[in-house]
Order: sequence, then structure tokens, then C-alpha cells
Amino acid sequence: MRTIWGLLVGALVIGLLVGCTNKGEASKDETVTSLKVGAANVPHAEVLEYLAKDLEKDGVKLDISILKDAVQTNQQTADGELDFNYFQHIPFLEQTNKESHLDLVSVKGIHIEPFGVYAKKIKNINDLPQNAKVSVPNDVVNFSRALLLFQNNGLIELNKAKENDFTIEDITKNKKNIQFIGVDSQLLARSLDDVDASAINTNYALEGGYNPVEDALIIEGPESPYVNIIATTKEKQNDPAIQTVVKWLTSEKARTFFEDQYKGAVVPAF
Repeated sequence: MRTIWGLLVGALVIGLLVGCTNKGEASKDETVTSLKVGAANVPHAEVLEYLAKDLEKDGVKLDISILKDAVQTNQQTADGELDFNYFQHIPFLEQTNKESHLDLVSVKGIHIEPFGVYAKKIKNINDLPQNAKVSVPNDVVNFSRALLLFQNNGLIELNKAKENDFTIEDITKNKKNIQFIGVDSQLLARSLDDVDASAINTNYALEGGYNPVEDALIIEGPESPYVNIIATTKEKQNDPAIQTVVKWLTSEKARTFFEDQYKGAVVPAF
């Protein structure tokens, strides 16, 4: 009888201990917030993955989807399929909001990727031939950004009555008759085999194996207004978990990663 009673008590104690353990584990899991983020591969996803362990210790776990289509990623963020995204600058966000009737907001500026021009056939921008073919991003904002870069380096002149959203029609002087060809941003590095030069966003230049500091014929300075941001909906912009991500992306650890990993091709904006 005592033996049976002892077994029952022992089983009860073990059950209580197991129950306590499971409860403790559940409580621990409940303190972690999962966020879905859409990010460009370089440097956006890379820095998020680098900070992943720090974020988890701080209660945030990221589910990162690599960017395939910029407009679609913004739409998914607006629809709540993604909690936030990290791939774009404010002018691009504003243009997408306007064209797609979205209402996304910038939470924080993180870094600048100086925009550069690259070539396989020439080593100096002044060696561009007459009637040179130059591929540039085909979206409105970055097309205009490319034209400004060429103007700032004395290759063309643009309509002085405008400040942004420049198009081919706004070119008022073009001594070399440069032919600007709009191409999807993700394909610009590949287009270099078919053109004389290409204006490429730094993240895609890095993916294509180019070092912007060493390989760009001309490049934007650090005063560029095109700061890459964390973007989300107005309802989520003050979400504690997203603010935790911002805290780590603007930390000294993130700054060191940007500077050591990209050697000036990515410049912290904080």
C-alpha cells in the first residue's frame, strides 16, 4: 500500500514539475515578437542577419524575405503581409505612395548607398564615346537621380526650372548625345555587356561584384539625400518591436558592420 501511495505521490510531483517547466517555456516564447520584413539582399538583409542574435535577446525575431519587386513589397507592407520593409529611400517611397495610393511612412533613416556609374569598356567618364548608350534605373525617382549625377559631373545640363523628377525631355544640353536607356534596377549590372556605361544603385552594384569606392567612374557624395529607411504603416511606426529593430540598426555595432564590411560603399546615416 505504501509503495503504491509513494508511486502516486512521485507521479504527481513529476507531473507538477513538467507542467511548471512547460509553462515556463511558454512564457519565454511569449516574450519574443516575430516580425516579417521585406529587404534587399545587400546590405539590408545582411545587416539584419548580422544583428539577428542581438535582436532575439532583445525580444524580436525576424522573418526576412529578400526583395523581388519593390512596388509589390510596399504593397505587402501596406496590406499587413509584412510588418516593415528596408530597401528604399524617401523619394522612392513618396513616388510609390503617390502612384499606388499607399500611405506608408518612414520610421528612421539608416544608411546611404552612394549612386555610381560603372563601365567595362572605359576607365574614365570623360572617355564616353559620342552617342554613348547608358543604362539607368527605369523608375521615375532613380531615373531622375541618374540624370542629376550626370549633370553634377558636367556631362549634361537639365532644365533649371525643375528640381526633381527629371526625364529625357528635361535635358537641355547633351554634347555627347548620350542615350539614356531605362532598365529594371536589378538588371543594371548585367546590362553592362550591352552598353557603354550604367548608373547602378550601390546594393545592386555590390551584388554584381563591383566595389563602388574603387570601380565607380563617378559617384554621389555623402551629402546625398537618398537615405535608405525603415518603412511601415502609420499604425505600426511606433510599434515597440519595430523600434527595437531601429535601435539595433542605428547602434555602434551596426555602424562598425557597415564601415568594415562595405569600406565606404555604404555610409551610416546616424
